[in-house]
Amino acid sequence: MSDTMTAPKPTPFSRYHEAAGAKMVDFVGYLMPVQYKGITQEHRAVRSNVGLFDLSHMGEFEVTGKDAEAFLQKTTTNNVAALVDGKIQYSCMPYEHGGIVDDLLVYRLAKDHYFLVVNASNIDKDFEWLRSHLFGDAKLVNRSEEFGLLAIQGPNAQKMMTELTSHDLDAMGYYTCAHAKVGGVDLLFSRTGYTGEDGFEIYIPPHQCDKLWGAVSAAGAKYGMELIGLGARDTLRLEMKMALYGNDIDQTTNPVEAGLSWIIDFEKDFIGKPVINKMKEEKPKRRLVCLEMDGKLVPRHGYDIVDHGQKTGVVTSGTFSPSLQRPIALGYVPSEKSKVGSTVEIAIRDRQVTAQVVKPPFYKNASHR
Repeated sequence: MSDTMTAPKPTPFSRYHEAAGAKMVDFVGYLMPVQYKGITQEHRAVRSNVGLFDLSHMGEFEVTGKDAEAFLQKTTTNNVAALVDGKIQYSCMPYEHGGIVDDLLVYRLAKDHYFLVVNASNIDKDFEWLRSHLFGDAKLVNRSEEFGLLAIQGPNAQKMMTELTSHDLDAMGYYTCAHAKVGGVDLLFSRTGYTGEDGFEIYIPPHQCDKLWGAVSAAGAKYGMELIGLGARDTLRLEMKMALYGNDIDQTTNPVEAGLSWIIDFEKDFIGKPVINKMKEEKPKRRLVCLEMDGKLVPRHGYDIVDHGQKTGVVTSGTFSPSLQRPIALGYVPSEKSKVGSTVEIAIRDRQVTAQVVKPPFYKNASHR
């Protein structure tokens, strides 16, 4: 075995992050900014104004052919047939045993042309899993190396995007995409987000990334845009109860117990449906809930949730919420403890701290929900 570690791969924008003083880390094999001026300041910039994220590590697949829709109907839980051109849906890919391969976005670009956005940590696994289930006239191509990806998020995201494109943003609904000139470059962009705020994602050919960075930076300067790292990305998504693969959902979690029944079409046939449907009918024994706490002790991923000294569940994500100014967490608890208002205890160091189940999302005032 070699002792040499593979160096993390820079994104097309890594040198700009370093020039801006970012603390850089190896994140799933990519050199990524974890923070610039500080997680709390960056978090608040997105909640109150506008921030810029580098998401170039995310995976992009293209599915084409006359059986593309049928293939995605079989391999994802949401109803792909409900999509029209330019629409996007959140979905997940389930294993035969009901666990989750990954959560993803499905873009319909045309009748026989789909674009999938998957988690950076799962690119190879997802591609192989999808490839192993291909049938008929459906072609799958990994396009992950062909895009830089910038996300503009915050209540002033549309104002900023108006500086970059003449596309009619007022007519562009949430969870839609379009091809247009952005920053002088013809490209695909969308209106989704992982923060709860209004926002846009720009898919940029690598040779145009420098041009786009300059255009976005110039537009952002007019609105006091801040650069946002992975740290604030995590606190923002957690406040909205947006699942993180590897923490809140994985191959051991059924989408029903994870609170993802809303992205499952039980009327269609898909991989894993018998197991997932059975859990829906019999009710899950545990559920993923939002937990709020008083004080300053912060629950973290992997901490035990206990009842009378016995472990009954586990924290999957936790942080100190910059918006709520209190510790918050997601965790799996027994179903009888999952109702809003129920209390549980979380083992933090040598203490057992009371947490209350609250209605999602934690943060109620986001500009897009």
